Amino acid sequence: MTVATVMVYVDPAQQAEEQVRVARSIATKFTASVIGVSAFATEPDFVAEGVIIEETMPEDLKRMKAELAGKERWFRDVVGLPAERVEWRWDVEYPLVFLANEARAADLVVLKSAHRKVDPYHLVDPAGAVLRMGRPTILVPDHVHELRADRIVIGWKDTREARLAVHDALPFLRKASTVAVIEICTSKEQDRARRRVRDVAKHLQGHGVTAETDVRVHMAESDAHQLVRLSKELDADLIVTGAYGHSRLGEWAFGGMTRGLLDEAPFCFMMSH
Repeated sequence: MTVATVMVYVDPAQQAEEQVRVARSIATKFTASVIGVSAFATEPDFVAEGVIIEETMPEDLKRMKAELAGKERWFRDVVGLPAERVEWRWDVEYPLVFLANEARAADLVVLKSAHRKVDPYHLVDPAGAVLRMGRPTILVPDHVHELRADRIVIGWKDTREARLAVHDALPFLRKASTVAVIEICTSKEQDRARRRVRDVAKHLQGHGVTAETDVRVHMAESDAHQLVRLSKELDADLIVTGAYGHSRLGEWAFGGMTRGLLDEAPFCFMMSH
């Protein structure tokens, strides 16, 4: 895999530049192009006893479209790359639906890791995106403006998702100065876990990546907190993991480990599902 095109979602009302700057740093690292995408959906009319109480007026819709089209100028200014390497796409559509469809054009997608409110009309739910797009995703916490990906931790779990994540991360792993493969397991699993992480390191060696290995036993703290703590000790700036989740009543949610990582980590995650 190579990274030729990076896609990043922009909230229509967004002022903070974090994930756009991270997308720019990735594009610079790989001499890639950047596609910015943004969308909004109109809320359904509110009807009470057959009477429309609130509806989106044509002039409101026109204004919203103009604002979204105008967001392109802000996006291009923040990205700061040559015009031929930057593209802007927008539509009147549910953001998650639009992003999931447009992701076909990208090798990698960059998103904010969390939102303080649920707004399916303007914002992208990270869980829904990661678990539906079919693309590796970089999730960016607040106050992170660059991704060097110089010291990388792989949070290993012997699953399909983790194997896919390692494969997807190869372009970053090849450029990193240090890579550590860490598995957190039960005390009875330590010998098997050591064999697993050694296999991963050997596989990476065949792709030109030298990786250290480590196996740790579950502690009283959550696995997510333990992995974040170990990553901080290694001065990592990127964690690579599989993305685990489930669908309930048609809505996607991350599993406990994945959600814990997103809530606690002060640096970026690369996830695959």
